[in-house]
Amino acid sequence: MRLRILPLQICRLRFRQMSELVPGSRACLVDTMALVKRLEEDGMTQKQSEAITSVVTEVLEDSLNTIAHSFVSKEEMAKSEMLHEAALSKLKGEVKSSQDHHISSLQREIERLRTDIEKPRSELKYEIDKVTAGQRLDFNLERGHIREELSKQSSETSDLTNKLDREIHALKTQVEAGKYEVIKYCIGTVVSVAAVGIGLLRVLK
Repeated sequence: MRLRILPLQICRLRFRQMSELVPGSRACLVDTMALVKRLEEDGMTQKQSEAITSVVTEVLEDSLNTIAHSFVSKEEMAKSEMLHEAALSKLKGEVKSSQDHHISSLQREIERLRTDIEKPRSELKYEIDKVTAGQRLDFNLERGHIREELSKQSSETSDLTNKLDREIHALKTQVEAGKYEVIKYCIGTVVSVAAVGIGLLRVLK
């Protein structure tokens, strides 16, 4: 692999420019002259030292390019935030619209169920009222019939009582009349016996 040898001043300038492209990064410069001198002191020739320094500079340059591309600028970040906020706002609107739709649908369903429940309940109440009214009418009729029966029985009892009173009164009258006849018969008998006795006494004298 043949190494591309760059002048040290150009390498240093390009490296400084690339380091300044990285936002917020520190200036990370390599002192190429000092590096070449250090390599020469370690026994390398000037060409070898410059070649190694050039390779190191290119590696650092590629690294800085990669880092620079991986960073996002403030404008792009602001644009991304705006897009995210717009998407979030749209999502919130869609969620709210969906919630409103579901709530409206739920309210309609609840109203429909309430109507479905109210209809049989009204019908059941009507049937109960009708049965209750029929039972009340039957009860009133039965009560009227019982009153009529009681009134009839009371009238019959009153008639029977009056009849018994009349019969008892007639019986008492008959008893009183019979008693008077018996007393009269007894008195007549006593008088007759007394008269016979007196007559016998006169005859015997």
